[in-house]
Amino acid sequence: MIEIKNVVKKYGSLYAVKDISFTIGTGEIVGFLGPNGAGKSTTMNILTGYLSATSGSAMIDGIDILENPIAAKRRIGFLPEQPPLYLDMTVKEYLNFVYDLKHCTLNRKKHIAEICEVVKIGNVYNRIIGHLSKGYRQRVGIAQALIGNPPVLIFDEPTVGLDPQQIIEIRNLIGALGQKHTVILSTHILSEVQAVCDRIIVINKGELVADEKTSELGNLVGGAKKLSAKIAGDVDEVLNIVGNVDGVRSVKFDSPAEDGSNTYIIEQRVPHVEKQLFYALSRANLPLTGLCEVQMSLEDVFIALIENKRKENV
Repeated sequence: MIEIKNVVKKYGSLYAVKDISFTIGTGEIVGFLGPNGAGKSTTMNILTGYLSATSGSAMIDGIDILENPIAAKRRIGFLPEQPPLYLDMTVKEYLNFVYDLKHCTLNRKKHIAEICEVVKIGNVYNRIIGHLSKGYRQRVGIAQALIGNPPVLIFDEPTVGLDPQQIIEIRNLIGALGQKHTVILSTHILSEVQAVCDRIIVINKGELVADEKTSELGNLVGGAKKLSAKIAGDVDEVLNIVGNVDGVRSVKFDSPAEDGSNTYIIEQRVPHVEKQLFYALSRANLPLTGLCEVQMSLEDVFIALIENKRKENV
């Protein structure tokens, strides 16, 4: 459905996007992830035809966005980071305006009513957009993207500035839309991807860092590298003993446990330090009452990916 091939975007000698390629199939919800300034918005603007690439191609449903922009754009619903709203219009006036702007041929009344039902804005349909909350404005922005029933939806930072309840609502809405559309969610918020996306594409400084299923991304950097250990005994002694175990990078007190021991988070420098840890604690007469792996969070994975990329370039 979507293909980015060897896309480069330069501003003078500065690379905003540096030779990235990826494909997204029909019905996928993909997180496009990276820190601020990574090149996410530039890539999305190229994909939607708002910017031209210095080189490379962007295809939507087999149509080149630069060679045939009108046909390609008809297949895209786009919500930029700042929703393109007219604050002095009512929701009704605005959605009908967008309907005309897109030259939509679907039954006007039925189509707009269905969209309002999907994004839950029927109760504010006759209200002025400027009087709506940030959350409702975001929903109206999503509604305009859905007009014309495009197969591809692209959302750029859709939850920025929302309160926690509004964030949950928008995430649930995006998940529901993914059942009938191909969705790209561009964000720098890692938890957003965990909550919504099946696959993640990571970009940093204009370069592609990873392209993996969200559930398998940890494998790319070696899986879990932290242990949660319950250990009885004096805290300072435990920290000293564990910190000197060969293969342990760091250890920190986490919380007291119910059985009278304490929980510690141990970061491994090399995998499988369990035996060395057990023997060291046994010699010091410090009972090890529990041990389990701590799965890497997406935040941990992202930091590791960036670090691996940096080492490759040294």
